[in-house]
Formats: sequence, structure tokens, C-alpha cells
Amino acid sequence: MLNKNVETALNEQVKNELYSAYLYLSMVAYLESANLPGFAKWMRVQAKEEVSHGMKMFDYVCERGGRAVLQGIVQPPVDFKGPLDIMEKAYAHERTVTGMINKLYETAAKEGDYATQTFLQWFLNEQVEEEKNASDLVAMLKMTESKEGGILYIDQHAGKREG
Repeated sequence: MLNKNVETALNEQVKNELYSAYLYLSMVAYLESANLPGFAKWMRVQAKEEVSHGMKMFDYVCERGGRAVLQGIVQPPVDFKGPLDIMEKAYAHERTVTGMINKLYETAAKEGDYATQTFLQWFLNEQVEEEKNASDLVAMLKMTESKEGGILYIDQHAGKREG
């Protein structure tokens, strides 16, 4: 049986993961309107991943005999200054999510919930990859800040992301 404090924390994280998807879809909308299909595709893949993360946690709560309780999701920002701004915001958001997962792990540890700690190990590893993917694009964009051709090249690179 799932500990009540862990269940509450997992339900909160389901909401956070789905908010992440909303945030990235908002970024997709901006990028599509700016005619940057490669960046938009990269963010679509990211949004899909976030939904799958939320569902993985949702299913885990149910499998452990808990009750998944959906919460409201706030509207994400809709205005951005361009690809660099978006990727910097995505990178900052991923660092925030890493902190959330760490706190969730701490809650499971405090409650002596070893199964949830094991379950969360995948998310801890995933966050390392998420942060690296975003920080790599930030670094590339900073190298080409004043060169539009560079942004178009990185847009093509981003569009090759599989998902």
C-alpha cells in the first residue's frame, strides 16, 4: 500500500509533469508561428515525453493501491523572445523539475518507501538527460546569437530529434 504522504507528493508531480507538457506545447505554438519547424518538433517530442512521465507516475500510484487525483494546471506563458529565450526557459524548467524529483525522492526516503525510491531512480536518471539536451541547445544558440544562418542550421539539427 502506498504511503499517504508519498501518494500526495506523486499526485502533485503528475500535475507538474503535465504542466511541463503544456509549457512545451506553448513553446511549440510560438515556434510554429515563427516558422521554426525544427525547434517546434524538438519541443513536441519534449511535450510528449512529459505526458508519458506524468502517466508513468499516475499508473504507479494506481498500481500501488493509491488514488490518482488530478489537479488543475495553470496556463503557461505564451510570449517568448525567440529560440534562445525558449531554450533558456526550457533548461531552467528542467532544473526546476530535477529539484521536484529530488524532493519527491526525499519524501519517499523519509517515509521508508523503498519501492517508490526505486521507481524514482529512473526519473532521476532521466533528468540528467533532460538537462543536458536543453543545455546543449542553449550553448549552440549562444554561439550563433547574431547569425541567422546559424539559427536555421540549429533549427534543422533540432528537427532531427526522434520521438
